[in-house]
Amino acid sequence: MKRTRRQHVITYIGLAAGLLLVVGPFLWAGLSSFKPESEIRRDPPTLLPETWTLGNYAELLERVHIGQAFMNSMIVALAIVAGNLLFGSMVGYGFAKLQFRGKNVVFALVLAQMAVPAIVLMMPQFVLIAKLGMVNTFLGIILPGLINPLGVFLMRQFIADLPDELIHAARVDGAGEFRIFFRIILPLCRPAMATLGLITFLGAWNNFLWPAVVAQSEDLYTLPVALNILNFAEGTHYNLLVAGSVIVIAPILILFVFLQRFFIQGIATSGIK
Repeated sequence: MKRTRRQHVITYIGLAAGLLLVVGPFLWAGLSSFKPESEIRRDPPTLLPETWTLGNYAELLERVHIGQAFMNSMIVALAIVAGNLLFGSMVGYGFAKLQFRGKNVVFALVLAQMAVPAIVLMMPQFVLIAKLGMVNTFLGIILPGLINPLGVFLMRQFIADLPDELIHAARVDGAGEFRIFFRIILPLCRPAMATLGLITFLGAWNNFLWPAVVAQSEDLYTLPVALNILNFAEGTHYNLLVAGSVIVIAPILILFVFLQRFFIQGIATSGIK
């Protein structure tokens, strides 16, 4: 009994230390966003602000069109999430439940794309977007991210575990593949879709390089691009950067709080372990 209790204590201490390492930087950034810059630069640093101020956020709003950048990021992220949920689940359904020649080979090629760094594909993607006349447009920022191999893999793994009898019964009743997909498959995929949506939103919301390449006017800048432009244009202002970081992180934390149950369930049942 004593040995078991000692093991529990050690486990809790280890978990607490790991939690502190993960949460510590976010906690410091959040508290530092209410400090004047002179206090942020102080050595040794302070955890709690000695002088609380909202001036960092007010100054950030004056120097950067933060509202426009926030809306741009939201439009881009939500569009990419919607595309991945729709197309990723459709392709995943095809790989999981439909039979066609070369299915395994095509699926292997999709998985192989997960090993290709995104930077390698950026140049051909930009050339294609430029030839389509989509440079400096929302569509040019959104289009390359509407589907990704990870989403296809995750949805395929989840749908493959759904009972085939449901699909056979629907086909006997005369339902077509689109009706089966939208009426039967999608309602059962909510845990996997929540997981995919959160992962996709996180990647699209934090994406800097592709929007920076395609967006060439300030009215299309997303939050990471706008904050980076501020950093290069006026030098490093740590008080503005931490305030901007809090604005970038807050929607992701809120989204995770509401979707964490589905996220954990989707991870546990989609083959990502």
